[in-house]
Amino acid sequence: MATKFALLKKLEKKLINMNRLKQQYITDIIPKLREEFSISNVNAVPKIEKITVNVGVGKQQEDKKFIESVENTLARITGQKPVKTIAKKSISNFKLREGVVIGLMVTLRKDLMYTFMDKLVNITLPRVRDFQGINTKSVDANGNLNIGFKEHIVFPEIYSDEVEKLHGLEVSVTTSTKDRKEGYRLLELMGVPFKKDEKTKK
Repeated sequence: MATKFALLKKLEKKLINMNRLKQQYITDIIPKLREEFSISNVNAVPKIEKITVNVGVGKQQEDKKFIESVENTLARITGQKPVKTIAKKSISNFKLREGVVIGLMVTLRKDLMYTFMDKLVNITLPRVRDFQGINTKSVDANGNLNIGFKEHIVFPEIYSDEVEKLHGLEVSVTTSTKDRKEGYRLLELMGVPFKKDEKTKK
């Protein structure tokens, strides 16, 4: 009995110091998903595995100042140093030269992933101009979510008066499930504001 009490106190202490979305996932979302999809094994419950944030530099691949700006932007938005994507071969039709930077990417896992997700749904998305919800088609057949942003200034870490050049970015949320319905429900419970079409409303 004493050992069980000690374990409960230890879990309680961990939850207090835990990211609030991660805590919500453990205490609220897991039980709901297990009940709704009749999942007996807790390890089989859908979860977010990683979040990828990337920017393609496009025609500005030779602009070192722009690439440095994107690198700083991603670091501020995610709290993690981005990795540069390098062209492996030259393609003349696309004016692409081998060895140049074609994009930058950050992969978030564990606590940073939950922190970013929490900020994404509660702060960033509501800042998007004329935002009316995420299209449900943004969730693919494997239950993963892909969101494109036209302007990076919607993220709270970026101040518009500091920005010299606007650029877009893409956020990809990868889940553990391979089922679209399960992935959609997981994301919905995590607060992703999906657009409700007329059929859904009825």
